[in-house]
Amino acid sequence: MGKPTGFMEFAREIPPSRDARLRVLDWNEFHDHLPDDKLRTQGARCMDCGVPFCQNGCPVNNLIPEWNDLIYKNQWKQAITRLWRTNNFPEFTGRVCPAPCEGSCVLGINEPPVTIKNIEQAIIDHAWENGWVVPRPPAVRTGKKVAVIGSGPAGLAAADQLNKAGHLVTVFERSDRVGGLLMYGIPNMKLDKRAVVDRRTKLMEQEGVTFVVNTHVGIDVDVHELMHEFDAMVLACGATKARDLKVPGRDLAGIHFAVPFLHGNTKSLLDSNLRDGQYISAKDKDVIVIGGGDTGTDCIGTSLRHGCRSLVNFELMPQPPGTRAADNPWPQWPKIYRTDYGHEEAAATFGHDPRNYRLLTKEFIGDEQGHVKAVKSIEVQWTANSGKTAMTEIPGTEKIWPANLVLLAMGFLGPEDSIVKQLGLETDARSNFKAEYDNYATSVEGVFAAGDCRRGQSLVVWAINEGRGAARQCDLYLMGHTELP
Repeated sequence: MGKPTGFMEFAREIPPSRDARLRVLDWNEFHDHLPDDKLRTQGARCMDCGVPFCQNGCPVNNLIPEWNDLIYKNQWKQAITRLWRTNNFPEFTGRVCPAPCEGSCVLGINEPPVTIKNIEQAIIDHAWENGWVVPRPPAVRTGKKVAVIGSGPAGLAAADQLNKAGHLVTVFERSDRVGGLLMYGIPNMKLDKRAVVDRRTKLMEQEGVTFVVNTHVGIDVDVHELMHEFDAMVLACGATKARDLKVPGRDLAGIHFAVPFLHGNTKSLLDSNLRDGQYISAKDKDVIVIGGGDTGTDCIGTSLRHGCRSLVNFELMPQPPGTRAADNPWPQWPKIYRTDYGHEEAAATFGHDPRNYRLLTKEFIGDEQGHVKAVKSIEVQWTANSGKTAMTEIPGTEKIWPANLVLLAMGFLGPEDSIVKQLGLETDARSNFKAEYDNYATSVEGVFAAGDCRRGQSLVVWAINEGRGAARQCDLYLMGHTELP
């Protein structure tokens, strides 16, 4: 694929992001594209490896070598047709996916891997710019009606596939805008809501999908009503129960879960460009973000754009190594030290990386008005014993950090249980909706589950994979056969 000797001739090159000191002054996307000639060069690095592990590393099994080769040959329209065979929404994954495909790239064994994610985004953005993305409603309708609960990536993928199969699909969303975590869980500077998310959902409406917002199924609407109205149902309502931090002082004001912080900011930004004040502001505050990962990074980037006074990020685990550890061989995802956009912006703003590793939060300290004013931490040591790791506190390492805004970004525990209670759904040991992967059928006939509510907190690309899979099984249930991939 590509140029046979390209991987030996060309170095990996990624597009530059906007200057970190300038981009914190606005909410615009910081992504950019390489010129077409440089993208062709990057496509040429795909090395005709014979066994493309990148496709296995990619949860939706993208036909990566094929469209790398097509970009090298300047055949953009053919490239987008290959990309659509496996991925409904490459404009989402091309922006927010951590690219497990690149972690599995064969070239990555001893060289920097192919820039798969950047090429993917460039392909779909070219397609939109050239008018190749147009409504394609199904030629025939089956008359079957399907309710999809949740409009995040899993719900949208299921709805898109079921609509293509000819079913009448209605998507229910509890928020005031369509998109789930794509809309309110990921900040605008990573994924533009109007230019990217709204553009896609409007296209789906033109193709025949119906969206109903401000409707919390299980709260505003009894699930049994929908069971009578629809022939089948796909649950894609996410894993929205946040992991809490039960330490002294947790009830103080100024301590918030990450998602309400991010949700409120994006809603206010879209409603009024933040003029309505209906969001949790970090302006002129000492901010501590507890928890790493994408959500923690998004809290960092958002706080910086508000104009916080200082910013610290607590991470419980040790700092990852700079290169793969011996127990983390290729083609596993490389668990290595990375600097994400928020860390880069914090370093540009304050002169240092905000992350502090091996820190355990011991106590929140309040002022006379009941508002948090500081956080007490202690350093911990991680040791391996019989294949398990154990954490011990290091005496004498306690520290008090000033903080009048604390954001908890420690992951999620599973879906909310209102639908479980109403339908009597079986759940697994982690409280997720019980349904086998590649089958997606719950314990209630005609009800399928996909995405984070089934597998637990995961990636957008995994949600798309599961939405597509649930749609295939739902179509099989309704029609007795299916042509969906």
